[in-house]
Amino acid sequence: MATTMKALVYHGPGKMSLEPRPMPQIEASTDAIIKITRTTICGTDLHILKGDLPACAPGRILGHEGVGVVEHVGPGVAAFKVGDRVIVSCISACAKCEYCRRGMSSHCTTGGWILGYTIDGTQAEYVRVPYADTSLYAIPPGADEEALIMLSDILPTGFECGVLNGRVQPGNTVAIVGAGPVGLSALLTAQLYSPSEIISIDLDANRLEVAKGLGATAVVNSSDGKAVEAVMRLTGGRGVDTAIEAVGVAATFGLCQDIVGAGGVIANIGVHGAKVDLHLERLWSHNVTITTRLVDAVTTPKLLQAVQSHRLDAKRLITHRFPLAKIAEAYDTFGRAATTRALKVILEA
Repeated sequence: MATTMKALVYHGPGKMSLEPRPMPQIEASTDAIIKITRTTICGTDLHILKGDLPACAPGRILGHEGVGVVEHVGPGVAAFKVGDRVIVSCISACAKCEYCRRGMSSHCTTGGWILGYTIDGTQAEYVRVPYADTSLYAIPPGADEEALIMLSDILPTGFECGVLNGRVQPGNTVAIVGAGPVGLSALLTAQLYSPSEIISIDLDANRLEVAKGLGATAVVNSSDGKAVEAVMRLTGGRGVDTAIEAVGVAATFGLCQDIVGAGGVIANIGVHGAKVDLHLERLWSHNVTITTRLVDAVTTPKLLQAVQSHRLDAKRLITHRFPLAKIAEAYDTFGRAATTRALKVILEA
């Protein structure tokens, strides 16, 4: 039996390598070891590589998304057995602590977002998943594994942090600032609530074309600095009911403040590595709600049903495929999305 595996290891800002690492072992009775069949790269992984998330220490195996097959289970695991095909959630949930009981499993006192952050993650041939019963999801027979990788993180993130926090309702006008994978996930899932308009805003004309194909009713290229004026024209000067920030920089959060209408919601999804300005001198009288959230992945079963019933075509977010052995090339492709047109990059282990 093999004692080592291939894994993508973080070695500090700007440094990573695919190298042999010891096979993960069961450490608690509720653990499962998953043989990863497919994984992917998230924008948050790029934030780690930039040094924006110092809690991720050098030596960590990156990655928090994937699908695979159960290889081993601890004696406390009741819902899964060896050989089961599963989705690995980006959130490890004990299901017992105060936060998990409140539906805030991202703040689980012994779990939360730990995979590929404070414990070893999924960009490897095997991964240890804590709290397997409540952190894995069974893959239905005949389901497309590639599409279901989107349920590890980006679809629940776009849905929970953007659509649900943004209080999207039938007939609303929604603007999504950022047409990367998470912004496009918000675009896809917003359509489940029948808003009258969904405006996609980005600097990248290629991504805006993708947004059109995925259901945006209008697109705005913000590279000319006139995005606010364009949105106001589209909304008759009223602004939008929901502004979803899906980038994580000061300029895009500022844009959301400029385009939200009275009584509207600014729903932040982006990972912010630097401070932003809040313009209360303008917003104090506008009945505006600002929400923040880390994905809790509590909607994964609902989204799984939507994918299985073909209400959500999650596979359309996939643009590139690589073997795990070429993960450095995959990171380069994903990191240069403006030129490579990359959205989600699939890695086959």
